[in-house]
Amino acid sequence: MIVCHCMRISDRDIHAAVDWMRSADPDTIITPGKVYHALGKAADCGGCMPLFLDTMRSNANLQVPTQLTNLRCGTLKESDYEGRPQSTRLSQQGIAT
Repeated sequence: MIVCHCMRISDRDIHAAVDWMRSADPDTIITPGKVYHALGKAADCGGCMPLFLDTMRSNANLQVPTQLTNLRCGTLKESDYEGRPQSTRLSQQGIAT
């Protein structure tokens, strides 16, 4: 089935790219941009993106690597915010210019 008419990408192309990326690097995070790049293409109008994402999600090899699955559960220290103290952030100062 054709997923992207602009770039002539089929569901088989997407599945092949995802499978290839997973076999090449089991620890990689696979994104639509990486799939386009692996196929030597680039997104054009974006109308295919919902179907493109659904096709990617239907691939069993798309899972997130196990060592990266629970990163959001950790607590962040103040120094982890944008590499600078919280006091320099506009939202913390209450002043918007």
